[in-house]
Amino acid sequence: MLRLALNSVVRAAQDTDHEVFVVDNGSTDRSVAMIKEEFPDVSVIANTRNAGIAKAYNQALKLTTGEYVLMVNADTITGKKTIEHALEFMEMHTDAGGLGVRMITPEGTFLKESKHGFTKPWAIFFKLLGLAKYFSKSRLTDVRRKDWVEEFQTSETDVLNGAFMLYRKEALSHAGPLDERFHVYGYDIDLSYRVRLTGFKNYYFPKTYIINFNTQGKAKFSYAYIREFYGAMIIFATKYLFKVPEIKVEGIPQLYPPSYEVK
Repeated sequence: MLRLALNSVVRAAQDTDHEVFVVDNGSTDRSVAMIKEEFPDVSVIANTRNAGIAKAYNQALKLTTGEYVLMVNADTITGKKTIEHALEFMEMHTDAGGLGVRMITPEGTFLKESKHGFTKPWAIFFKLLGLAKYFSKSRLTDVRRKDWVEEFQTSETDVLNGAFMLYRKEALSHAGPLDERFHVYGYDIDLSYRVRLTGFKNYYFPKTYIINFNTQGKAKFSYAYIREFYGAMIIFATKYLFKVPEIKVEGIPQLYPPSYEVK
């Protein structure tokens, strides 16, 4: 999967000044050796353990020097002109902090979470806790609304899907690093939301595409999945819905700093 992802993204960026970083979270399948042998121009950060997706991205983000940053999962294939078209859109829309594109399965089926980044459980979660009102552009799962974003309709959106997130470096500098408490899930929702809080907009841009194998979705209903997935929801709710009083005790760090509150 990583070989396919790297081949496609390097090819898509060949006409653009770029740098590529891969953060390996303690894999045991010779991924690091493969990169060094087949992609000598790619910079590798090899962790000895699985530090989580958010922390891994932060490690690479500290080293990036470009005007834009593309965060892409290893289970994706980037179209030949995807990066070129996405950058053209960002250049034309200076209010754009982030951009997501149309995603399809290997069979060619459109993935609905391209438009809003949410899976159905997250949509239900936001509705139950009353957070849905802060994600109006997403329409969540209410497809009966007249302003529902269609598959090929370019639109402002709330959340970018973590499979492919193109961000303006300036927007990330204002939003801050990814929250490393989100180990596997929720980091993309949290970052997208914080970028919006800075005044930038997120866009869904369907005039180009990626193929997403969605390997994370195949491990559902295991204990690890339940712990990570619903744990991310609890972190998000604690962070934005509840105001945690700031209690400063010398020598004891605060678990959930009261930052990024929704007013």
